[in-house]
Amino acid sequence: MNARATVGHNASVRTGRAAFRRRRRLRAGLLQLVSVGVGLGLGLIVPEIRRGPVLPSREVAELLFATGFGVLGAATVIFSVLFLVVQWAATTFTPRLTLFRDAPVVWRTFAFVVGLTVFCATAALTVAGREHVSVGVPVAAGVLLLLLLALLRGLLLQAVAAIQLAPVLRSISEHGRAGLDALGTSGPGDAPHLPDPASDLPGLPHPLDPAAPGSPENPDGPGRLRSAVRWPGAGAVLQRVDTDRLAEAARAANAVVVLRVSPGTTLRYDTTVAEVYDGDLPGSAVLRALETGAERVFDQDPELAFRLLADIALRALSPAVNDPSTAVQALDAVEDLLRRPVRPRAGPREIADRAGTVRVLVPLPGREDFLRTAFDDVIPAARNSPMVLVRLRALLQDLGGTDDGATDRRLAARLAWVEEELDTGFPRLRDELTGEHGERAGRPSPGGGDAGTDRDADGGGTAGQDPDGR
Repeated sequence: MNARATVGHNASVRTGRAAFRRRRRLRAGLLQLVSVGVGLGLGLIVPEIRRGPVLPSREVAELLFATGFGVLGAATVIFSVLFLVVQWAATTFTPRLTLFRDAPVVWRTFAFVVGLTVFCATAALTVAGREHVSVGVPVAAGVLLLLLLALLRGLLLQAVAAIQLAPVLRSISEHGRAGLDALGTSGPGDAPHLPDPASDLPGLPHPLDPAAPGSPENPDGPGRLRSAVRWPGAGAVLQRVDTDRLAEAARAANAVVVLRVSPGTTLRYDTTVAEVYDGDLPGSAVLRALETGAERVFDQDPELAFRLLADIALRALSPAVNDPSTAVQALDAVEDLLRRPVRPRAGPREIADRAGTVRVLVPLPGREDFLRTAFDDVIPAARNSPMVLVRLRALLQDLGGTDDGATDRRLAARLAWVEEELDTGFPRLRDELTGEHGERAGRPSPGGGDAGTDRDADGGGTAGQDPDGR
């Protein structure tokens, strides 16, 4: 049995293929089309009710026309709120924040408005030629109108939450936790660990893996590179990978597909997106399983949450905004995400076919990727904000020692970076935090010279600083 089949037997039970499936969503256009069909059907069926009290059809038709055209004003409210919230989020938080724009309640409410308008117009035309009509027709219109008001209320409440910091951070954290939980529970199972190559994208086969197909221990086994699939279009962001579809196509061709890009990566023209081993699988079959768009989405991209939180912190630390408290709140959310159990280098996710053989490998981000995204831009931006530097110091200290040695060293390096920024800009504050007043008197400062001499010459602080160390 070759290495691929052995790994696939283990992975088919442990990796959980459902964790990486493309989430089924009802697109806005399809939802509106369905609403039009439902409204048209109800407008033809409800007037046929013959039981119960009756009303003059002329008055009912006028009521339905007035209700139908009046409801169209709700569409203006929906798009006005949408424009306001999207603009507010882009200027206050980050232009990559699209939670409200993509919220199902927005497009469901708009689809309901369209459906209610079609129902009222159809029912009014149906009853126009009659003398009497059942009271059930205006009652049905009234019930639908109440449902619309409930949807509008929910939409407005969500719009208010989308322009407030705490609900936005909570929503980003929820999406990030969902992605990290899926990442932590659907790793490569008991597959042999491949040494991390120089590239950030782990792949298969790897020359240092003795069980890899095509290696000296398995020279005649499958695993020969057959083709490389390149991106043929304009630049786009890889949003989702339909792994089930790709695995079935690979099974039919008896091939293994190793993706070289992960969701969230920007695809550029002629970039290698995948490699096909063993079988002859057309590149078009691989490209059909890749869903691309103009921006990143949360579905299979857990690193996006860290990117958004770092963007919010960076904008808050900009000289134009100067809001360090907002940056601290964003760092609180970052710490919550980093406390989730994630492998230092997650390795590729293995997708097995129905027979339990691995057919698709997708590269995944690791903990170092999250640390780099969360901190490496925020630390230099916070050099003039003692509040944020103190929070970064506490955060990194709390996270240190909770991971493996490699990750702990990376945390220690970033902690030393924060300590250096504190030592350079706020030495007295750092002394108060570390309790090293006596040791610092004879220790050279990061900028050269002796820190104690600088304080003696300046009356207790470094040159150019006020007595508070700022």
